[in-house]
Amino acid sequence: MRRRIILALVALSFIGLVIFLHFNITHVLISVAEASMRSITTVAVNDAIYYTLSDSVRYEELVNVLRDEEGNITAITSNPFQINRIARDTAYVSQQNLTKMSEGGVEIPLGAFTGIEAWAGFGPRIHIKIIPISNVECRFASSFTAAGVNQTKHSIYLEIVADISIVMPSGTRNFASRTEVLICESILLGKVPDTYLQADIFGNGYDLVP
Repeated sequence: MRRRIILALVALSFIGLVIFLHFNITHVLISVAEASMRSITTVAVNDAIYYTLSDSVRYEELVNVLRDEEGNITAITSNPFQINRIARDTAYVSQQNLTKMSEGGVEIPLGAFTGIEAWAGFGPRIHIKIIPISNVECRFASSFTAAGVNQTKHSIYLEIVADISIVMPSGTRNFASRTEVLICESILLGKVPDTYLQADIFGNGYDLVP
């Protein structure tokens, strides 16, 4: 009876150790895989921005500024065709880059398989196959800041948000990567209506500039 009790305790201890190591190793592996995918996502998105905006975009191509006879600004409108084209192309190229760059999986140091975070960066790297599921969305945003007497700086940004899901044998992790790029800006001479100073002409309702 005593031997059975000892064997049962040993078996339970072994099972508990295996479960503990499994969850601990899974946590470290997914964290390392997420860090690798974040790096891949940043490169993929930046390459897409560079490719899409290889030709510099002029302020006048995105925004129309209407003035009255005295030169005062009466309205500021956006060019939806040009804006939608840039957003669509950037999102498409980003998606293609992500798919291509993640085909080879990610490299995880051997130390990550110990389940100890302090050792996660040590040892030879092992290729791990992953299934990345990504969705990229692009949108424009703008902000107005004072630049002098009757001078207002209007800045236009492109915001790219990539929602990534990593599917691995050890688990699944979801995260979002946000990239913000200044597209163009211009100094507006004359008084800008308060309705534009307090809002985003692209309808996002927030200011990207702190």
